Amino acid sequence: MRPARTLVSDRGSLAPGTKPLINLLRGWPAPSVLPVAQLKAATADVLADSDMAVSSLQYGPDAGFQLLRELLASYLSRIFSVYGVPNDPSRICITGGASQNAACILQSFTDPAYTACIWVSAPCYFLMCPIFEDSGFAGRLRAVPEDDKGTDVEALERGFQEFGPRPPVSDSYKPNLAPDRKAYRHVVYVVPTSSNPSGSRMTVARREQLVRLARKYDALLIADDVYDFLQWDVPHADAVLANKQGSVALPAPLPRLVDVDRMLPRAEDDENDGRDVHDRRFGNAISNASFSKIVAPGMRTGWVEATPAFSYGLAQTGSTKSGGAPSQFSAATIAVLMHTGELDRHLREVVRPALQWRHRLLAQAVQEHLGEFLDIKCGALPTGPSSTMTTFGGYFLWLKLRRTDISAAAISKRALADENLVIAEGPLFEVKGDERSAQFDDHIRLCFAWEDEAKIVEGVKRLAHVLRNWDQPRAKASNSIDAGAFK
Repeated sequence: MRPARTLVSDRGSLAPGTKPLINLLRGWPAPSVLPVAQLKAATADVLADSDMAVSSLQYGPDAGFQLLRELLASYLSRIFSVYGVPNDPSRICITGGASQNAACILQSFTDPAYTACIWVSAPCYFLMCPIFEDSGFAGRLRAVPEDDKGTDVEALERGFQEFGPRPPVSDSYKPNLAPDRKAYRHVVYVVPTSSNPSGSRMTVARREQLVRLARKYDALLIADDVYDFLQWDVPHADAVLANKQGSVALPAPLPRLVDVDRMLPRAEDDENDGRDVHDRRFGNAISNASFSKIVAPGMRTGWVEATPAFSYGLAQTGSTKSGGAPSQFSAATIAVLMHTGELDRHLREVVRPALQWRHRLLAQAVQEHLGEFLDIKCGALPTGPSSTMTTFGGYFLWLKLRRTDISAAAISKRALADENLVIAEGPLFEVKGDERSAQFDDHIRLCFAWEDEAKIVEGVKRLAHVLRNWDQPRAKASNSIDAGAFK
């Protein structure tokens, strides 16, 4: 059977004299890190067991494939043991991935007549905004700036206060939700660890401040926790080089917002803010996670960790009740990967070493070839063997232009036209529809996860050529870029 073509062919035939396309925008895992052999074996194991085969191919229970829920609860309690995470499957709900589940969360825990708006930490993951708009919040997205510690909680509180106190529930107005769910007055979307695009990690103190603020103003914190297992130490360059083919352990993790919400004692004013016990049992922070970056995007499987009440309410979303748990067969396959230890081994021996090495290549190339034009905002390599070890993660470097007379959009257009190079221009990451959103036309995002290693370095050299020759005469070009197509 002839394999299907990809949406955008990066490796197709080229016209004579045309440079091969290099795509430093696309935030996909490289084909070389996809666990093809492991998934083939796990799928065979699922289908060889008659009971598991039937249960994985049938409609699933609302909260998802039970074995995967149990394995995830055990795994998360081990990884985050320092924060006392309970081994409790009732806190886990299997989903169809972080993006699909964001829509389910909005369906089940917001009411457009009651929920004021969606607050988005900026710069933001640009493909989330359409999900919020499709859920009834078009025109009601609000940007919250980031500083070097994470989401600016003072700016967020000022925004909350603009909407005043939440309207009282009365006979004239009641949120149109089932008893096993609740409507939040505000929703806040953040990527606390290895934020996309900035790469920043929110400090523990800021995470605590954010949870306290959410409790005070009846807000739900949706934490996009897709990079928490893609973290690595960044010592000096020689040490990273030695680990290219080795094993990269997960550094000590930061507490997720869901951990902070569970651990942080409630202040007296939290207990007297007008919410009843039914309200408080849903919590104010959830972990919206995915296997897309740690197994493969095509699995379309993820999970939520939250209070048992929230996880149960999410499982009652209409589309889940009708169709059964999302990704039932994929969930069973992933359960085998977890049970055999193959997933942990794959992360430790393949995924993290590859990303650590690629991050080093990109950061080193940027510092060498683009240092006079761009500054790395987060994720620069420490210099010298005596440098303090840092932690980095995710897929991206966020760069700021030094020149003020040219824009990222213009650079992106010229890079494609002259060098067949695709980069992500800063304006993509502005919160659409909010005129007060911070502007990022002096920023560029580069991805180190997708392209081959040689192309990562070559792409940086092409970008340097564009910037170095910016003021030179050139022929007009009509190339344009569709960021949605390139993802």
